[in-house]
Amino acid sequence: MATPTTLKIPEDLKSNIATIARAEGKTSHAWMVEALQTGAALAQRRREFIEQAERAAEEIDAGGPLYAHEDVAAFLRGKRAGKT
Repeated sequence: MATPTTLKIPEDLKSNIATIARAEGKTSHAWMVEALQTGAALAQRRREFIEQAERAAEEIDAGGPLYAHEDVAAFLRGKRAGKT
């Protein structure tokens, strides 16, 4: 269930949102909810990306495998050419 929330928005932003929402056939409220959902999803993906990078760095620091760029590029070119 949705919970009412008060959000103080500068008048120029409010006007801009209203214009954009109207052009998209939406209410300002619907446009803002969609924008918040999109922003939250992007923030979540960014957080997961950073966590994955930190885990990879820890794996490398612990002696995990490293590959030269040239070797990886050659491997990928081979895969693209149908070689495994």
